[in-house]
Amino acid sequence: MKPIRVAVIGVGNCASSLVQGVFHYRATGSADGLIHDYIGGYGAGDLEFVLGVDVDARKVGKDIADAIFAAPNNTTVFHSEVPATGAKVIKGCILDGVAPHMTTAGERGFQVAEGPEATKQQIVDALIEARAEILINFLPVGSQRAAEFYMDCALEAGVAVVNCMPVFIASDPVWAAKFQKRGLPIIGDDIKAQVGATIVHRALSNLFSVRGATVERTYQLNTGGNTDFMNMLDRQRLTSKKMSKTEAVQSSLAQRLADENILIGPSEYVPWQKDNKICFLRIEGTQWGGVPMNVELRLSVEDSPNAAACVVDAIRCCKVALERGESGVLIAPSAYYCKHPVEQFSDDTARQMLGVYIAGRAEAAE
Repeated sequence: MKPIRVAVIGVGNCASSLVQGVFHYRATGSADGLIHDYIGGYGAGDLEFVLGVDVDARKVGKDIADAIFAAPNNTTVFHSEVPATGAKVIKGCILDGVAPHMTTAGERGFQVAEGPEATKQQIVDALIEARAEILINFLPVGSQRAAEFYMDCALEAGVAVVNCMPVFIASDPVWAAKFQKRGLPIIGDDIKAQVGATIVHRALSNLFSVRGATVERTYQLNTGGNTDFMNMLDRQRLTSKKMSKTEAVQSSLAQRLADENILIGPSEYVPWQKDNKICFLRIEGTQWGGVPMNVELRLSVEDSPNAAACVVDAIRCCKVALERGESGVLIAPSAYYCKHPVEQFSDDTARQMLGVYIAGRAEAAE
């Protein structure tokens, strides 16, 4: 079975965790930490990274195996022996992909590589030359124009997409129709973590609902020290991110909360946390007789490995779709792995739908 050929836009912490993990599982043969051991016959180690795209001078021109360990990446190194892939990181197109404050933050920020930015045709040619099958979008939050630029490139190059960031592509009917027409599958938008703030918040909110308690108000405040949190210091870049995370929680409630009673989103950048993300979550509600109750939770996770577990599954689902000749938005994988899918389902329902989809039974199309 040939490996799945993957191109990566944004060789940051998430890409580092994904690449490390692929070689970790290839070397160990372990299934620990995986959501699915195999999907369509493909294991977590059956990925081949064929192209990287970034704009940071410390990464451009390097082999992906070296670029994933370059600053400002600061995620946990759990598999340091990543062999050369033979795939270089090329300079991409910036557009709105780099917030101004990220270029004045020294080592912790972005250092834009000298030279001209890539044109659309150059990215398309690079994808075709690399024979990429699936493009992974790891651009920073708020990169609306940049994300759309790369989606156009994927469509022209004939490459499927996993949209891991909160620019709405798969959940936008116009973009979804473009992928359908081009005969390409897409999964999105905004990848969930394996066991992260959003999925825990959804689970607790659902627990209130199924046990007959009413959620009156809730918040989720997050801190972290990676470039994602630094990037989000520019609050103007947060519109789609807050919408994505808020809707993911709202959809798990028995009744939607008024805007003033729900706050979901990043809170602060704490440099020394590095890729560690800490979530402070509170749910206030009422139970029997209208008596008040509340739950408070503190969750600490390594942010990027937490996402990689879902990304590697989404990639394999995309590959299965390519082999089946499916196109457009993959409903079940998007619902299970993403915060802002085209249609929200409960986590239990999404998991059942995903199982049906992976098995390839006819019900997956209903």
